[in-house]
Amino acid sequence: MSQTPLVLVDGSSYLYRAFHALPPLTTSSGMPTGAVKGVLNMLLALRRQYPDSPFAVVFDAKGPTFRDELFEHYKSHRPPMPDDLRVQIEPLHASVRALGLPLLCVEGVEADDVIGTLARQCAALGRDVVISTGDKDMAQLVCPHVSLVNTMTGSSLDVAGVKEKFGVGPELIIDFLALMGDKVDNIPGVPGVGEKTACGLLNGIAGGLQGVYGHLEQVAGLAIRGAKSLAAKLEEHKEAAFLSYELATIKTDVPLNIEVDALHPGEADREALIELYRQLEFRSWLDELLREARQSGEVVATAEAVAIPESRYETVLDEARFAAWLEKLEQAELIAFDTETTSLDAQQAELVGLSFAVVPHEAAYIPVAHSYMGVPEQLDRERVLAALKPILEDAARAKVGQHAKYDMNVLAHYGIEVRGVAYDTMLESYVLDSTATRHDMDSLALKYLGHGTIRFEDIAGKGAKQLTFDQIALEQAGPYAAEDADVTLRLHQCLWPKLEEVPGLTRVLTEIEMPLVPVLAHIERNGALVDAKLLGEQSVELGEKMQQLERQAFELAGEEFNLASPKQLGAILYDKLGLPIRSKTAKGQASTAESVLAELAEEGYALPQVLMDYRSVSKLKSTYTDKLPQQINPRTGRIHTSYHQAVTATGRLSSSDPNLQNIPIRTAEGRRIRQAFVAAPGYKLLAADYSQIELRIMAHLAQDEGLLHAFRNDLDVHRATAAEVFGLAPEEVSGEQRRRAKAINFGLIYGMSAFGLAKQIGVERKEAQAYIDRYFARYPGVLAYMERTREQAGEQGYVETLFGRRLYLPEIRSKNGAMRKAAERTAINAPMQGTAADIMKRAMVAVDAWLQESGADARVILQVHDELVLEVREDQIERVREAVCPLMSTAAELAVPLVVEAGVGANWDEAH
Repeated sequence: MSQTPLVLVDGSSYLYRAFHALPPLTTSSGMPTGAVKGVLNMLLALRRQYPDSPFAVVFDAKGPTFRDELFEHYKSHRPPMPDDLRVQIEPLHASVRALGLPLLCVEGVEADDVIGTLARQCAALGRDVVISTGDKDMAQLVCPHVSLVNTMTGSSLDVAGVKEKFGVGPELIIDFLALMGDKVDNIPGVPGVGEKTACGLLNGIAGGLQGVYGHLEQVAGLAIRGAKSLAAKLEEHKEAAFLSYELATIKTDVPLNIEVDALHPGEADREALIELYRQLEFRSWLDELLREARQSGEVVATAEAVAIPESRYETVLDEARFAAWLEKLEQAELIAFDTETTSLDAQQAELVGLSFAVVPHEAAYIPVAHSYMGVPEQLDRERVLAALKPILEDAARAKVGQHAKYDMNVLAHYGIEVRGVAYDTMLESYVLDSTATRHDMDSLALKYLGHGTIRFEDIAGKGAKQLTFDQIALEQAGPYAAEDADVTLRLHQCLWPKLEEVPGLTRVLTEIEMPLVPVLAHIERNGALVDAKLLGEQSVELGEKMQQLERQAFELAGEEFNLASPKQLGAILYDKLGLPIRSKTAKGQASTAESVLAELAEEGYALPQVLMDYRSVSKLKSTYTDKLPQQINPRTGRIHTSYHQAVTATGRLSSSDPNLQNIPIRTAEGRRIRQAFVAAPGYKLLAADYSQIELRIMAHLAQDEGLLHAFRNDLDVHRATAAEVFGLAPEEVSGEQRRRAKAINFGLIYGMSAFGLAKQIGVERKEAQAYIDRYFARYPGVLAYMERTREQAGEQGYVETLFGRRLYLPEIRSKNGAMRKAAERTAINAPMQGTAADIMKRAMVAVDAWLQESGADARVILQVHDELVLEVREDQIERVREAVCPLMSTAAELAVPLVVEAGVGANWDEAH
C-alpha cells in the first residue's frame, strides 16, 4: 500500500489572501475575524480531502530572514501589516493548534523555505507531497512527486501545469522570476522584462539565467519584442538579475529536526475550540461542537457557561403529573412558556402541545394533539387549556417567552388572551444589542449560554419529507419542546442582569417593546381586507406591460434574449452593444446589477432603462399582484402580515408574508396595489401619518434655530430651506429649487455625499457641494450635531435614541476608511430613525389602549413606515380621528410640534 501524501499548507500566504479577498467579518465587539474564518475554512476543506495524510500548517516566524541580509530593500515597499490583520494571527494560530494540526514557524527563514525543505526531503524518498498555496514562487518546487493546489480557487499544478501556466517548466521558475522580478516581494529583476520576454529568453537560450548571460550575443536574434536592445539592458542589470535569483530561490536545506510521520494531526481539543469559537463568534462551528459534546456525554465549561448540569425534562401524560405542574405554575414567581404547533403561520397553526419551566434545567412538555400511529394516550386539549386559561390570562402572573407574540396569537385562536408577558428573550437580546447576533433561540443559546439546542431538523427531518410537529414521536418531541421553555428561562436569567446594568435599556424594553407585543398580536389577528379581483386585473395589466417592455428590449438589442439571464444580458449590453463596463462581479464578469443599469440609464443608454422598468414591473407582479390573493387566509378572508420587532438595527418594525414596507408609493402601479387594500362594507380606512418626522427629530436633536423656527411656525420646511440655500424670499422659490432643497434635507439625514446629491438632482458635484456648504452655513446647528455625534460614536462605540435605545457600531473605529465612514453615516442617521421608530411604537400602544377602553368599532390593520391604518365604522370616523391624531402627536415631547395628517377613504390609496 502506497504512503499517503504529505500536505504542507502555506499559512502565511493564505492569511494575507483571505484578509484581502474575503468580505470583512467582525464580532459584535468589533474584533476582526474574516481572515481567521477564511483560513480555517480552507484547512478544514483540505483535511476532508486528505483525511489520512501527515499535515503541517507553516507560517512565517517573526523577525528578519537571511534575504533581508542579502538585500536591504527585500519586501521593504510592503506597507506594514494592517492592524485588522495583525490581531487575527494569534487566534488563528491558537485555532490551528486546537484543531490538532501541526503548526510550524522557524526563525530566520520564511514559510516557503520550511515547505521547500520538507518537500525536497520527501520527494527524494519517493513520497508524494501536496503544497497548498497561492504563491507562484512555489512552482519551482514542483516535480514528479510534488504538486501545488490552490484551495481558494480549486486549481492544481503538476509539472505539465506549471509549463502551461508560466511558459517554462518548474526547473526554470527561479530564472523566470530573476529576470522579470516580483513586485509583491520587491525582487528587482531586470527593468522592462516581463513574462513574455522572460519566457522568450529562457526558451530561446538553453541553460537558464547562466545560459542567457553566457550567450548574450544570441539575444538579438530571438523573436522577442525589442530583442535588439535587450542584450545591453540585460548586461546593465546583470547584478540585479543574479541577486534576484538568490532572493527568489526557496531554500531546501533548512536544518529541521522534524520527522514527517510525526506530522500526523492529533485529536482536536474540543474544549479549547469551543472557547475560541465562542470568542470569535463562529456560531455554526460552535453549534456543531456543542452538539458533538452533548452526544458524547461530555460536560463542557466555557467562560460564560460553566458546566451545564443534566436537565430534568418530562413529558406529561397523566392527570397526576399535570396537577403537579399546575401547582408549580400557580406558585411560580416567573413562568417560561412555549407552544408547539403544526405551522409557522400563527394564523393557521394548530396547537399540538405546551411546555413550561419555572426553575432552570427543569421543564415539562404537555402534548395534546400528536397524531402519529401508536402515539400514547394524551391529555384532552380542551381540558388542558381550560385548566391553564386562568394562569395564562392572569396579568399578575409574570411570564417570559421567546418571540411570545407567536404563542399569544396561537392561543388566542383557542379563546385564551395571554396576559402578564413581562419579558421576551428575543426582545431582551435585541434591546441589549440589536447588531450582536440574530435573535432566534438557537443563536441566543449559543451566544449567551454556550449551549447547542436540539434543532427542529434534528427531530423532524428536512425538505419535502419534513414532519409536522404532531407527527413527531413523543420520545423526541418531549425533550425538544421542554428544552425551549428551559432555555427561555435561562436566557432571561442571563440577559436581564445585563440590561439592568444600563437603566435606559430596561426602560426601552419595559416601556416600549414589551407593551407593543400584544398590540402587534392584535394587528396581526385583525388582518387587512384585499380585493382579489382588482389584483387579478392588475396582474393581467402588468403582464401585458412586461410583454411590451420585452418587445422594446428586443428591438433595442436587435435580437431576442432572456431578460432574466445575467449572462445573456451581459453579452447583449457589453459584447454586442459595446456599453461601458462600470462594475464587475466577484467572478470577473461585467455586472448587470440594478445599480449598474441605473448608472447606464442616467448616461442616456436606452436599453438599461427599459430593463430597469421591466424588473420593476416584474417584481410588483410576482411579489404583490400575483401573490397577495394567494395569501388570503381561508378562515378569515383577510391577509395577515407578520410584524417583526427584532430585525432592523434601528428599532423600526419590518413585516413579511406579505412585506408591506416595499410597496412603492410614488408610482401609479404602487398606488394601484394600495387601492386593493379596502375597507369592509360599512367601514372606511383611516390613514394617520407623521409629517416629516425624521426632520422634526433632527431639528430637536440639533437645536438649530433655523429649523426650529420653520417647524414651530408651520412653514414649508423644504421651501424654507430652499430660501436659505438659494438666498431668496420663500415666495420666490421655484418648484425645482424646492425639490433640490428637499433632496438636501433628506439626503443629509442619510449621510449623502456631494457626489450622491449631484446624481440625485442632476447637477455637477461642485454645484452640489456648494449647496451643502450653504446649507450648513445657514443651519450651523445641524453641522454641529453631526460632528458631535460622530465624535461621541467614536468614543462610546454606540449612539442612542431620545428614549435610550442603543445602536452599537462595531466598525466606527475600523482602520478600513470605507467601513468607518459608513458607520459614521449610520451614527448620524440612527438616532433619528430609531427615535422615529420609538415614537411610532409608543403611539401604537397608546392608540391600542384607547381602542380597547373606548369600545370604538375600529381596529388597526396596518403599520407601514410612519403611518398607521385603521378600519373604522363609517359613523365613527370623526370620533376615532379626533382621538388618534392627538394620541400620535403626543407620543413624544419634542422642541417642535409632531404633526399627524389623517385621511379617509374606501381604500388605502384614497385614505393616504
